[in-house]
Amino acid sequence: MKRDGYIHWDEYFMGVADLSSKRSKDNVSQVGACIVNQRNHIVGIGYNGFPIGCSDDELPWEREGEFLDTKYAYVVHAEANAILNSNKDLLNSRIYVTLFPCNECAKLIIQSGIKEVIYLEDKYPDIDMTKASKKLFKMAGVNFKKLEKYDVRINYEGTY
Repeated sequence: MKRDGYIHWDEYFMGVADLSSKRSKDNVSQVGACIVNQRNHIVGIGYNGFPIGCSDDELPWEREGEFLDTKYAYVVHAEANAILNSNKDLLNSRIYVTLFPCNECAKLIIQSGIKEVIYLEDKYPDIDMTKASKKLFKMAGVNFKKLEKYDVRINYEGTY
């Protein structure tokens, strides 16, 4: 007889996205993403951070100020990193993200062939970027849903 209480696929893959978010050095928003194909194989993982070779000690992490003095000019989002980190065809796959994708990531998700977005939080539902994302997803036939049951948040303290 199999055991009760095991986590389901959605919880498992969101757990991978959540764990990936712990790699982010952003002091405000740590976002993780996990892309899964139709066979439930992980084909891409990412978190938000600066591009490879760009020092996170030399670029700003600030949220406010002149554009070039903020993180927004430099950070690669988790979804984009997961797509770029994949070496597989993403057609008809799904992406698990800890934060609902912005409009720029929505475009990448659509273009890569991902057909479903499962997200943990939608912190900014009323801003134009989120509205644009949802409009694009609906037009392109990309389903999106909030993962309602998720209680395996990873609390990582940095020690073993």
